Amino acid sequence: MSNLYGDYNQKIDYVFKVVLIGDSAVGKTQLLARFTRNAFNVDSKATIGVEFQTKTLIIDNKTVKAQIWDTAGQERYRAVTSAYYRGAVGAMLVYDMTKRQSFDHMARWLEELRGHADKNIVIMLIGNKCDLASLRAVPTEDGEEFAQRENLFFMETSALESTNVETCFLTILTEIYKINGKKTLTTNDNADQNGSAGLMKGSRIIVPSQEMGAGRKQGGCCFAS
Repeated sequence: MSNLYGDYNQKIDYVFKVVLIGDSAVGKTQLLARFTRNAFNVDSKATIGVEFQTKTLIIDNKTVKAQIWDTAGQERYRAVTSAYYRGAVGAMLVYDMTKRQSFDHMARWLEELRGHADKNIVIMLIGNKCDLASLRAVPTEDGEEFAQRENLFFMETSALESTNVETCFLTILTEIYKINGKKTLTTNDNADQNGSAGLMKGSRIIVPSQEMGAGRKQGGCCFAS
């Protein structure tokens, strides 16, 4: 059936694997749920191992399936999840802006990511829970400085209020497309056969072909595309 958003049976031109990494309880699972299903679960439990969900987008008239992996932040799972960096073309480093320690751990997570991932991987730093302004422990300037130093995209988000969630995902996926659009890109699309969560039916949205407006050293809770 065709509509404004295209035909769900349309062939997939690209599959982009993106990983969410960071300490436990920073909101990685909630960000993923907000982007893929526009949902937020106040009773969400910690992710065990690795799960993934998908969303299908149209970028520059190409059908792109984003395969987004949610990796558990607990230390005891790190040896397991490190294998899932393989094949990733994008990564989101997520910290809780109300917990300084989660931000201080970003350097370690980034080092681990760069040790396992492709050198051309697109990376975005995300300061989540910006709705809790009165509890802020990480100034926006600290996130911007770290992102600039490490050449990362940066944005502050709120999965609860849906602030910047879609913008940050569209920004990183559009940048990935710019880099990989002329390549034949493949990832393992059968992860559900390896003990991961079952593949969810993707939702389709249209990404404008014009510049998203995000770049290195950009962010802020109310950043607009």
